[in-house]
Amino acid sequence: MAHNGSTSGIQVTEAVYADGVLKPVDRLDLREHERVRVVVQSMRRPSAEARTAALAELAAGIERMNFRSTRPYPTRDELHERR
Repeated sequence: MAHNGSTSGIQVTEAVYADGVLKPVDRLDLREHERVRVVVQSMRRPSAEARTAALAELAAGIERMNFRSTRPYPTRDELHERR
């Protein structure tokens, strides 16, 4: 999955963490001892219970935001006013 040959200097690949070392799955287009920045995003999927809890938390947060109009909603003609 590495995007080698990219002019942006960004390569994306998967890696495996084993014995304290992060090992890329694909060969990277890097010079020996070249310093790089690493951003780690776990590919572990949350459990069904964790997803359900996160969705409930999101729904509760949206409910607290109170995005409801206190005035009547505009009609279709008002929304699509033709001039």
